[in-house]
Amino acid sequence: MAEWTIDDVAKRFEEAANTGRRLPPVRVQGYFNTWPAFARKEWEAFAADEKVYRPFPPSPEAIERMLETMRWVQWLEVEQRHLVWMRAKHYGWREICIRFACDRTTAWRRWQRALQTVTDHLNGCVVAV
Repeated sequence: MAEWTIDDVAKRFEEAANTGRRLPPVRVQGYFNTWPAFARKEWEAFAADEKVYRPFPPSPEAIERMLETMRWVQWLEVEQRHLVWMRAKHYGWREICIRFACDRTTAWRRWQRALQTVTDHLNGCVVAV
C-alpha cells in the first residue's frame, strides 16, 4: 500500500477483530470423550447444551493480516490499545466513555490520535510526541 490513511487503519483493525472472532475456540489437548453419541428425544433436546454458531474459519491470508495488525498495537500505549480494540469490536461510544470515564468527543479524539500514531508509523513519518 502506497500511503496509509486513518480510515484504512481503522478498517484493518475491524477486520482483525472479525478474524479473531472467527478463529476456532481453544481447547485443552489430550482429552477426549469416550461416551457414545446418542440421539435425544424432542423433550430431552430442550435441556441439552446449545450448539454455538461458529462462522466459517478465516482464510490464512486473513490470519496473516490479523497478525500484522496485532503487531501495530505495540506502537500504542495500553489505554490506546484498549480504545482501538473496543472500537474495532463495534462497541458503542457510550460503553467506551464509561470505560475510560470521559466525554464522547474526548474518546473520539483519543481514538483518532491512536489511529494517527499507527498511520504515521506505517507511512514512515516522524511521530510528534
